[in-house]
Amino acid sequence: MPDAAMSAGEVETVDAHLARVLGAVHPLAPVDEPLTAAHGRVLAVDVRSRLDIPRFDNSAMDGYAVRHSDVAAASAGHPVTLRVVAEVAAGGADDPAIGPGEAVHIMTGAPLPSSADAVVPIEHTDAGRDTVIVSVPPRIGAHVRRAGEDLRAGDPVLAAGVRLTAARVSALAAAGHARVVVQATPRVGVVSTGSELVTPGHPLARGQIPESNSLLLAGLVRGAGGDVAHIATVPDDESVLDDELARCLDAGLDLIVLSGGVSVGAHDVVRAALGELRTVGFHTIAMQPGKPQAFGMLRRDDETPIPVFGLPGNPVATAVSFEAFVRPALRRLQGAADVHRPRIVAVAAESWRVPRAKVQYMPVAVVTPAEAGPPGSAVDTRPRVRPATSGGSGSHLVGGLAAADGYAIVPAEVDEVRVGDPVTVMLVTS
Repeated sequence: MPDAAMSAGEVETVDAHLARVLGAVHPLAPVDEPLTAAHGRVLAVDVRSRLDIPRFDNSAMDGYAVRHSDVAAASAGHPVTLRVVAEVAAGGADDPAIGPGEAVHIMTGAPLPSSADAVVPIEHTDAGRDTVIVSVPPRIGAHVRRAGEDLRAGDPVLAAGVRLTAARVSALAAAGHARVVVQATPRVGVVSTGSELVTPGHPLARGQIPESNSLLLAGLVRGAGGDVAHIATVPDDESVLDDELARCLDAGLDLIVLSGGVSVGAHDVVRAALGELRTVGFHTIAMQPGKPQAFGMLRRDDETPIPVFGLPGNPVATAVSFEAFVRPALRRLQGAADVHRPRIVAVAAESWRVPRAKVQYMPVAVVTPAEAGPPGSAVDTRPRVRPATSGGSGSHLVGGLAAADGYAIVPAEVDEVRVGDPVTVMLVTS
């Protein structure tokens, strides 16, 4: 990596570091999967319908299939009586003929008899079995779902790059597909570093804290569509970290995320372990929190290099760094059409300070506007946001993350956000 030896004092923008990351990460090879395993995956190829949807003309109501000409004059004062000659249920293959003065009892979803051109809902009749009295005339084609009115065979259903939601998987099934080609799920290793870290719930000695970053990162990886295939916590010991990284390389992972030890402290173990490699760079990013970042490639023998991220260890900085850099990389590995979280423009409900010359990622909670008006009114109904904690965007304020719906992204040239100012918010609860 040519920029691995960058001067420690040189500061880069968030966009420049993200471009570096996305330029080095490429989609994994796609795989063929059954629809039962497709939910949450990213579609690798465009998909067209194999069927007309609906496949055939069918009834949209429980009622009676009729010839419109027989009931066109029906009214409450002058109802029409028809003879019921057959019944068709959903799944039935019968196509009973309907002659003058006749009707077929039909269920929702059942194929429309070829002789019929309308359906009378059961509530517009006396619900008779041998004969039926129709008191409300239908229009021609009433309550009939026409073959192909949703999609025709050969029509596009979904484009490559979309994430398969429950509704999209259902659409693929309705279009006649039992399997689908999707991007492979990235296998991710998560390693937290720090001699101060103790398993949550265990007794804490002076100077120790519960280890939370591995849980944080594992959840974020899964939320981004990755598979947490390896997870570990190591002390600030270079040899122990070297051994752990070797295990990661042996595990056939697609990406590795380390937290902690990437700054310039005497015990920053990630910098010590990876700093001599020409394939991993350490960078100073003009952002708060999350200034120290590491990124590069690790390789064992002649195998494909694995992207490795070194994130700062304070939990808010870890979370922000993941959202800014790791999540887009994971989405790129999956071939996603859009690698970014959704963003909205909101209004600041409180004021807060912004660090000089840095992009600030402020954890914020979305709050309901105090005023509301009808659609199209002059009242500003944009969402309001406030800092999730009274401590602002401090990188150690992990408790505030629980109340955050997203991060207000404040440009480097802004030194204060005032009440009523518009702010761009990256939502993380979707």
